[in-house]
Amino acid sequence: MFDRQTTLKAPLTFTGVGVHSGAPTTLTLHPSGIGTGISFRRTGSFGTKVIHARYDRVTAAELSTVLGDPADGGVATVEHLLSAFRGVGLDNVVAEMSGPEAPILDGATEVFTDGIMDAGLQTLDAPRRYIKILKPVRFERGDAWAELVPQAKGFSIDIEIDFPTPLIGRQRLQLDVNPRSYRREIAWACTFGFLSDVERLRSAGFARGSSLENSIVVDGDQVVNPTGLRSPDHFVRHKALDAIGDLALAGLPLRGRYRSYKGGHRVNVEMVKALAAQPSAWTIVEAEAPTPVPGYAELSPALVPAFAPDRV
Repeated sequence: MFDRQTTLKAPLTFTGVGVHSGAPTTLTLHPSGIGTGISFRRTGSFGTKVIHARYDRVTAAELSTVLGDPADGGVATVEHLLSAFRGVGLDNVVAEMSGPEAPILDGATEVFTDGIMDAGLQTLDAPRRYIKILKPVRFERGDAWAELVPQAKGFSIDIEIDFPTPLIGRQRLQLDVNPRSYRREIAWACTFGFLSDVERLRSAGFARGSSLENSIVVDGDQVVNPTGLRSPDHFVRHKALDAIGDLALAGLPLRGRYRSYKGGHRVNVEMVKALAAQPSAWTIVEAEAPTPVPGYAELSPALVPAFAPDRV
């Protein structure tokens, strides 16, 4: 795992449509400097307005995660892109968008992650910084809940969902998250929805860019897609993909374990807000450079306190 901050080696462009608006969007990812983090910029009449990917910029988190006002330079449906950044270990990047909604592409993050890795990551001359969880923090909403708890090293997830339809039912995924496991276990799991909801959503102005090419569609106890499911627990894997993207709104990668039950965008975002509201539950640390070893090893870096204000 990288012990230094990263950015892109060169700009990278994707084109597609928004899953809700159906509107075409060109997305260009630009390299960015040390400590700049993840930010979004709209092209056109919005000038140089920049929106940082942070929990306090979230304006909606029901069907997707929205930052700012899309009618005034904000951006919608950013969770998959944020997930891809965290998944491959991309720390500093400016995502420039021609439209108000990120392109849905494959409905997951495989197109993003493959593109980023093909373009290459540039290691920067600064240690990566993390938010280290010191004590448990919990958020509850009805029978749904989420919590962040300390663990000795790295970042892991324990995601559980429970749907009334037998096709999905109760599914659970536990995973130590690193670039290798993310791409192997999560990046391919596209979004999903129910055929019974399609007309209602489209009449309300949503899901206009949804198709069998970017979404798994469930009709009763059947999958409509002719290709079926890549894995029986596809659904919880996509929820894990979303959670990793929403947790990126903390502003830095996390060091701890994220657990959730019946979670979604709103629960994930509220969890980050709950963490930010309890500064005694976390601290910011920096990665030490590991001792070089022959060959490749997937090693988690050691963590040392950073001499910086403790804030998300």
